[in-house]
Formats: sequence, C-alpha cells, structure tokens
Amino acid sequence: MHKTLISLAAVMATLAMPALAKDYILAPARPDKLVVVDTEKMAVEKVITIKDAGPTPMVPVVAPGGKIAYTSVNKTESIVKLDLATGETLARVDLSTPEERVKTLFGLALSPDGKTLAAYQTPVRLLPTHFEVQPTRIALYDADTLKLQKTFEAPRQVTLLAWSRDGGRLYGLGRALHVMDPVAGKLVEDLPIQSWKPETYLQPDVLAVWSQHESSGVMAVPFYTMRKDKEPTDPEAPRTGLLTMDLDSGQMVMRDVRAMDVFYFSTAVNPAKTRAFGAYNVLESFDLEKGASVKRVPLPHSYYSVNVSTDGKTVWLGGALGDLAAYDAETLEKKGQVDLPGNASMSLASVRLFTRDD
Repeated sequence: MHKTLISLAAVMATLAMPALAKDYILAPARPDKLVVVDTEKMAVEKVITIKDAGPTPMVPVVAPGGKIAYTSVNKTESIVKLDLATGETLARVDLSTPEERVKTLFGLALSPDGKTLAAYQTPVRLLPTHFEVQPTRIALYDADTLKLQKTFEAPRQVTLLAWSRDGGRLYGLGRALHVMDPVAGKLVEDLPIQSWKPETYLQPDVLAVWSQHESSGVMAVPFYTMRKDKEPTDPEAPRTGLLTMDLDSGQMVMRDVRAMDVFYFSTAVNPAKTRAFGAYNVLESFDLEKGASVKRVPLPHSYYSVNVSTDGKTVWLGGALGDLAAYDAETLEKKGQVDLPGNASMSLASVRLFTRDD
C-alpha cells in the first residue's frame, strides 16, 4: 500500500510539471510559404501557404507562446497574422492604396507583450504625372486585429526595428541607432554609428538587413570600416566590427573584432551574451568580452541568416537557398540539416527562432 501511494504521488507530480518549451524555426520560402521546423527532430512540422504573398514572405515575427505569427508579404506592402497550428490567416492589412504605395522592407517588430506590431513604412504618393516621396514613419498596429493605432514620423533609411525588452522603447537601425518613444510617438535619442570614433576609423558601413535576437535579447549586426592610422594597402587596415544593442539594458557597443578578409551578412548573439556568430560563406564565432575571433569554418554554400538556440548550444543557418543547417556553437561542427519542401529558396528573408510548450 505504501509503495502504491508513493508511485501514485510520483505520477501526479509528473503530470503537474509544466511542459518544457521547445525550440522551433520559422523559415519563409518562395513564393508564398512559411515553414515551421521542429529543431529537436530536425524535421519540417508544417508548411503554411499564404494567399497573395509573393515574391516571398520577408520578415516573420512570432508572438509569445509560439502559436501566432505575423509576416510582411506582397512585396512588403501587406502584413498578415497567422495561426501556426492550423495555417489559417487570421487577419490581413494591405498598406498600399491606389493613391499611395507603402513598403515596410525589413522593419517589422512585435512588442514583448505581444500586443503591438510596429512597422517601418516608406510611403510614396502616386500622382497622375509624378510620384511624391512622403516622410518615412512608424505605424503601430493592434496585434489582435491589425487595426492601425497610430503613426509618427521617423528618420529615413531605417532598415531594422526592435523593441526594448520592457516595451518602453523602439529602436530603429539606420545611419544611427534611433531610439524612439512609441507612446509619445517621437525620437528620443540618436546613438552614433556613422560618427563612431571618427579620429580612428573611417565612416562605418553597417549591413543591417537580418537581425535575429529572439534567444539573446541582443540586436547584432556586422559593420565594416578602415583604420586611419594604417596605409590602405595594409591588410590590417580594413576592419570587421560588431554592433550590438542590448535590448534589456539599452546599451549599444561598437567593437572592432578582426581584420576584414571576408564578409558576414548577418550576426547573432548567444543567450549568455558572451559569443557572437557571423555567417555568409563562412561561419565564425567571436568572443564579445575580448572583442576577438574564436574560430572560423567554411560553409558549403552561402547562408544569409544566422540564429542561436535558446540553450546556446546550436547555431542555425538559413536564408539564400533551400536548407537550414545546424552547427555546434562551440566546435562549429555541423550537426544536421533540414531541407525545405521543394528546395524552396529563402532568399533575403529572416529566419526566426521561437519556443512553444509541447
């Protein structure tokens, strides 16, 4: 009887334990699909087809809980809300009208509480004889209904958007890192990028198209510059750098990490905020505390988008072609690969990591 009670208590305790959150990848695929990948099984779980999405969904973002996603589609002139379990389109907003063409490009971000979707918009008035470029703006949408809440003017040439972890600030990455107050609808501060250390470096060129910060809370992008104190022909003169914005603390850091001999299309930081990983034709790890390269390995083909698992052990590569590759974060040895159905290209789209309780 005593053993039975112990056994029953153990079963009840197991049933009462919360489900463990698992990592998933959400990968856009040409021309109209989002592919959900189970990273533990390294297998495709679901393929979602979106109406009028071509040439490809561009920037997917996943709501807390991992059941709802949003993505820009239709040449980034529309935004859709999707159920990741059923594949159903729950809401859609078309940004352009016969009088105005509006694109979001790469600027789409969901607030940490999952209630507000921010889109960076570049509108152009379509007049009978000419086009008129309008001020760029931030549009805030109710994430439940996709109803427009407000718009406010924002600096030009912003590509990426990211919310602070407390939801109080919205960051726009362009010629500077623009800090905006979404409630007041105004610019608060510009953190220097192109004017960073002008006595030592030439104006940095930032490649800010992909930014996967889901597991780390750190927005990270590569930049490239030249040292002024060296001859242009010196191999040590061209420099590769890492720009990181900690979405918890609001601290931005620009680091010179190595001589530039290859390019990285995107970078991502591990959850411990100690390592960064850059990818394009090679995969390289960087020590953020020392500001130095750790290891580099060649890749079988170009990958545009890099991300890191929530346990920090796996680096995921996507973008460009039609496969997702998993690499060991410490050794940079390949662990596995997931081929998208039909070998559909991911192109320039961002590959996002999210968690869901199973």
